[in-house]
Amino acid sequence: MKQSDCPFCQIINGSAPERILVQNSKALAILDGYPVSNGHSLIVLWRHAASLFETDAGERHAMFELLNNAKTIIDGLHQPDSYNIGINDGASAGQTVPHLHIHLIPRYKGDMVDPRGGVRWVIPDKADYWSRNE
Repeated sequence: MKQSDCPFCQIINGSAPERILVQNSKALAILDGYPVSNGHSLIVLWRHAASLFETDAGERHAMFELLNNAKTIIDGLHQPDSYNIGINDGASAGQTVPHLHIHLIPRYKGDMVDPRGGVRWVIPDKADYWSRNE
């Protein structure tokens, strides 16, 4: 994907300022365009890099600082009970926009019948390890 076609680069370049929650010198936190819950946000690196493994320590620090800042904002707006935090790093892991971003997904009691396993459900046949051991 060329930077000119990247939806995150477009936001960085000013296409949707209303989606920006908070930013610093290396990253920004935005509201997800296709949220799975109220407050679902993305921490996006300013620089167009596809993978967390392409970043330096300063970029990672800046992103995780914004993760905390965005959580504080979402806590105030939506009062979630918990969070899922995740990175889809590469096409085989489900990454559809090849520009590094961290999902911050607020979770609410009752939003799923049984939330056990959380991110393990990316591979459903292996998610509920507890039922195989019962």
